[in-house]
Amino acid sequence: MTEVIMPKMGDGMEEGTLLEWLKKDGDAVKSGEVIGNIQTDKATLELESPATGTLTGIILEAGNAVPVGRPIALILKPGESIPAGWGSGAPGASAAPAEAAPAVAETATPVEAPAAAPAPETRIKASPLAKKVAADKGIDLSTIQGTGPGGRITEKDVLAAPSAPAAAAPVAVSAPAPIVASAEDQVIKLPRLRQITAKRTTDSKQQVPHFYVTVEVDVEAIGELRAMFEREESGKVSVNDFVIKACALALRDMPEVNAVYQGDQVTIFGGVHVGMAVAIADGLTVPVIKNADQLSLRQISARSKELAKKARENKLGLDELSGSTFSISNMGMLDVDNFLAIINQPNSAIIAIASARKKVVVNDQDEIEVRSRMNITGSFDHRALDGAVGAKFINAVKKYLENPSRLLS
Repeated sequence: MTEVIMPKMGDGMEEGTLLEWLKKDGDAVKSGEVIGNIQTDKATLELESPATGTLTGIILEAGNAVPVGRPIALILKPGESIPAGWGSGAPGASAAPAEAAPAVAETATPVEAPAAAPAPETRIKASPLAKKVAADKGIDLSTIQGTGPGGRITEKDVLAAPSAPAAAAPVAVSAPAPIVASAEDQVIKLPRLRQITAKRTTDSKQQVPHFYVTVEVDVEAIGELRAMFEREESGKVSVNDFVIKACALALRDMPEVNAVYQGDQVTIFGGVHVGMAVAIADGLTVPVIKNADQLSLRQISARSKELAKKARENKLGLDELSGSTFSISNMGMLDVDNFLAIINQPNSAIIAIASARKKVVVNDQDEIEVRSRMNITGSFDHRALDGAVGAKFINAVKKYLENPSRLLS
């Protein structure tokens, strides 16, 4: 007998959501065969069978989340059977202690208990996410009947429960007027990735003191190089590829930006791993180009195309989604003048790339020219970096972009 557990797909992963079972109870499976899909806080990943045998004893329904390491099904070999108590918290593989009835109920003799003895408190079984949602909504978990394994309360149970009535506040607090639904309204359940994106961006804006620095970059020379690449039939190189390379070299020149704030210390990373935000149907994901400072411009171009394609096909692996030390968000293709990106924690900085536009400018010789310019804005964590450092870094990136021949070596 082999337990199928919720795997730990990264250091920061605490729980996973089962999106779907690709095999049903009673199906024969082989070791390494994909039997389901799970959603982490970074992406959707495949759940592989840990053994060969028959899939059975499924105790996690699609749409529910459990902590990593928690058993969710069994793989049985011929002659084996589901153990007694499976699915009710009895199996010892559960990460939490088995929730049993109070010991006095098991061993009590038929004599009257002392009247003064308090009733033992029964521990409420609920997932960490369910507890958080209940706290946010002011719902008493003891009033909810759980539908998860062994009566465990899930996020779905909490969301379905009526909200607690508002308590009388000692001080009057103004609140927004309630939204009155109409026949034209449409309620759309957020996909799991969109929920995760919402939580992570909210956490970043609440926890990280952002400051922003914007510069205007002349990208005329980049346009000429891109045209040269196309004439040589060596493949298209995007503006984003130049930005990734420029940022990677600037990070190598200013390693203090390639860092993470950790309370009473700042860790400066030895490797330069650039995350690039990719918009997909269900939200936003950030695949990572590892050791970008050591890659040529063409290698960065090939790798970024590969990662973007895999992101849209939902085929990114865990290693391709983790380990970023800096991030880039590019909306240049969406006709925007400027925007401010939210830092992708635990990074200390992210750069936002706007659209390139033809502008009338005055050059160094006081002559009027029409040049291609674009705004880039750095968002920085003020706990790790001071304003002067952010300004120097964004100008270092600008210098590389305005002299792109330095990016070809």
